[in-house]
Amino acid sequence: MKKLLALAAVIAAIAFSAPAFSATQEPLPEISAVQSYLNSITTLQARFIQTSQNSDRVAGQFYLNRPGKMRFEYDPPLQDFIVADGVFIYYYDSQMKQQSSTLISQSLADFFLRKDLKLSGDIQVQNIKRDGRLLQVTLAQASDPLAGSLILGFSEKPFELKKWRVVDAQGFITEVELFNTQTGIRLDRDLFHYYDPNAKKQNFNK
Repeated sequence: MKKLLALAAVIAAIAFSAPAFSATQEPLPEISAVQSYLNSITTLQARFIQTSQNSDRVAGQFYLNRPGKMRFEYDPPLQDFIVADGVFIYYYDSQMKQQSSTLISQSLADFFLRKDLKLSGDIQVQNIKRDGRLLQVTLAQASDPLAGSLILGFSEKPFELKKWRVVDAQGFITEVELFNTQTGIRLDRDLFHYYDPNAKKQNFNK
């Protein structure tokens, strides 16, 4: 369950560090580029590889339907998944055969899923740097910056989200890297609803 919570809650030279800015200030060019790119996304599908703090790696499929909806499906034999339906984000643990949920607005997923994403106000830009070929932007909740951070990694030519890293309040790190990304495609609406896998099996066996 820890890997799911770290993901939903989901990247060698430093160019410069950027303090948080207010809505009345002109955003830096890099921040404007990130905002424009993320706000331009309606749908996205990609393969992902998730690497945890202890270097365990799992893979799967990532789906995004902005605003408000996303899904992570892990490859077999794992049957875990994460789904955001526009209001709640659900975490299904197949080993425990149970789910937990929280409001999207109370999770790091909100950074991806809000309709009009602005990297100001309640989102604090803690740092901007370039590491190799990626532009990295570190985000945190302005009201509680010690609760955890989200580091987004982008290629710039073309501008595209390549990976992100979640650092929780205890310092545990989970990194997700995206491959074969497609945007602007049609996605099945059922992907973004939570269905209890156990209930499905029970109904099928009746």
